Amino acid sequence: MSETPLVQVDNVSMHFPTKIAWRKAEVVAEPTGAARVLGALRRALTRYSTSVRAVSDVSLEIRRGETLGLVGESGCGKSTLGRTILRLLEPTAGTIRFGDTDLTQLSQRELRPMRRHMQMIFQDPYASLNPRMTVGAAIAEPLEIHGLVKTRLEREARVQELLERVGLRADAAKRYPHEFSGGQRQRVGIARALACRPKFIVCDEPISALDVSIQAQIVNLLEDLQAAEDLTYLFISHDLKVVQHICDRVAVMYLGRIVELADAKTLYRTPKHPYTKALLSAVPRIEPKARKERILLQGDVPSPLAPPSGCPFHPRCPVKDKPQACYQELPKLRVLSNGSRTACHVAE
Repeated sequence: MSETPLVQVDNVSMHFPTKIAWRKAEVVAEPTGAARVLGALRRALTRYSTSVRAVSDVSLEIRRGETLGLVGESGCGKSTLGRTILRLLEPTAGTIRFGDTDLTQLSQRELRPMRRHMQMIFQDPYASLNPRMTVGAAIAEPLEIHGLVKTRLEREARVQELLERVGLRADAAKRYPHEFSGGQRQRVGIARALACRPKFIVCDEPISALDVSIQAQIVNLLEDLQAAEDLTYLFISHDLKVVQHICDRVAVMYLGRIVELADAKTLYRTPKHPYTKALLSAVPRIEPKARKERILLQGDVPSPLAPPSGCPFHPRCPVKDKPQACYQELPKLRVLSNGSRTACHVAE
């Protein structure tokens, strides 16, 4: 693993505008004719809009050859961040660099040749494959789009190579997705992501829709492919045990923001942010001595339509006697004594 970042994300935000709503302006009664006209104007409907702050001011780097884990509760913005990094979604603000290229400055036409180097493995293997296309056609499609094969024989040979690389037989190319199990479909999705020989892959919860017995096989396959192809992963998941096994560093996300970022061993051994501690306390442990007291968070996750002032976690934070800064000031990521970067006013 190199210390040189392959992907550099700086102050990226992704806000989704909601539907434009209408409201009535305040009516003021006036006796004169001119005032009656003014009153009619004030009674006219006026428009206003709000936005869902799915990702807010996120900065991180993904080093060449590493696996960076991204964890957090459902709806915290993990998948949105992954898609924004690939510019499948247009960021509201911030910059995204891939190597020496600023992706946010590229037009869609300029971005197209870059896409072969950045691919995605989707969460649902049942929805990510076109049921009307054979497996071979699905894998060959990116090869044809990027002009990486010139003849039919060359295309078929590459498809066969990819199928065998992910543990499927070559004759699977002639079959349709409904003829495969969930684990086999995910292997097809991985083969499709590998087709263009990318450098960076966003793995968006690639095992969450699979049986537990199959999950380990897919994780082992991803590790083998990373070693063989020199791949860099952003591994999005809510399974903290899998993240501990596969990831070099881990970023913890809450309400669209990174609240802690550290190497995996440090984060699992000495978590600093109260939210990270609560997440890790919920991980099942077999050994009685290794079990920790469960930290139960009160209340629900605030709405991204109207996040709380100050620290976004303060309404649920279990820390007693919180300082006033928790309610008023947004904490920034800072380096703590164990080397982790944590956005918390009270963590030490």
